[in-house]
Amino acid sequence: MKYCSTCGARVRLRIPPGDTLPRFVCEGCDTIHYQNPKMVVGCIPEWEDQILLCRRAIEPRHGLWTIPAGFMEQNETLEQAAARETMEEAKALVEISTLYAVFSLPSVSQVYVIFRGTMHTPEFGVGQESLEVRLVKQQEIPWTDLAFQVIHEVLKRYCEDSNRGQFEVHVGTVESHRIHPS
Repeated sequence: MKYCSTCGARVRLRIPPGDTLPRFVCEGCDTIHYQNPKMVVGCIPEWEDQILLCRRAIEPRHGLWTIPAGFMEQNETLEQAAARETMEEAKALVEISTLYAVFSLPSVSQVYVIFRGTMHTPEFGVGQESLEVRLVKQQEIPWTDLAFQVIHEVLKRYCEDSNRGQFEVHVGTVESHRIHPS
């Protein structure tokens, strides 16, 4: 960051009074510009004994598989973001049923919040960010072609919970391909 979005003056990285971390502070109006992790919100759309996966039409990880997920927008709830991403990427209407996982990715300053969602009909389609959308059973999940380590971890835990017949909320940290449960 070089310039203040409030007044246009130069910013300088320094620790503001009463703070403990360096922040970009405007040299003109003293506005403190906080930079915080981005929220990525997603959904595991469920239809009977299957889940809905999308093959990415965009970078990063073009052509690989994931669940519908994306950055949360201003003025929406977590649940609204999960349902919106499912509609945008998979043209599927879901009812968000429960929080499933929260994973921190400190190396890329992201927090993933994943919900389970119930599809009331098996209707879906290809959204702008997807090459293909498909309902799959557990044994059909393309494990070696998943786009992101965090999605691999979410789906692994989802399958374990499903096989056990009891779902719980999972919390953890994903750092350079290693998972650290909290």
